[in-house]
Amino acid sequence: MLPARFERLPLPDGRLHFVAGWLGAEEADALFEGLSAQVPWEVHRIRLFGREVESPRLSCWIGDSGASYVYSRTRFEPRPWLPALQELRLRLERETGARFNSVLANLYRDGADAMGWHADDEPELGARPVIASVSLGATRRFLLRHRRERGRRLALELPHGSLLLMSGDTQANWQHALARTVRPVGPRINLTFRWIRGTAAPA
Repeated sequence: MLPARFERLPLPDGRLHFVAGWLGAEEADALFEGLSAQVPWEVHRIRLFGREVESPRLSCWIGDSGASYVYSRTRFEPRPWLPALQELRLRLERETGARFNSVLANLYRDGADAMGWHADDEPELGARPVIASVSLGATRRFLLRHRRERGRRLALELPHGSLLLMSGDTQANWQHALARTVRPVGPRINLTFRWIRGTAAPA
């Protein structure tokens, strides 16, 4: 059972919980500054409309040995855990009851950086994955749309230090995106913790 501060959001055919201030302001500030400097950020190349392009954000795949991940026909091998991310992983596991062996770190440098519509439904994640998404830095708008009933939509503001937990049938029935914005906005780091199947669970 999740702690009482995890707010259940209305999402038909899915399961969504939100904590606006999951991290305190000072802790979130320190984590943002540390990860900005310590994560080996890189530009991933993805396939879009049949051609390879540079993704509009900086990224890094981090995780246990063997927790490789295929996205947009590209296999990503995990980089080793940073101590701060390892600590965050253990805290998430304690609070949510889920297990995580990897995290995708994304750095959105300004409002021009974005993430297109997609679902975290790759085979390595299993049928009903638990995705824990921690936001640091500038507040950005997170959008969801139903995969079959496109009129069903939900928009969330994800502030500094917030946690969004997606589970159940969310990935099977919903897509999500982080839209571009023309308004001035500072950098944002998003950390999505997940479990890649096919890797051994820690003893």
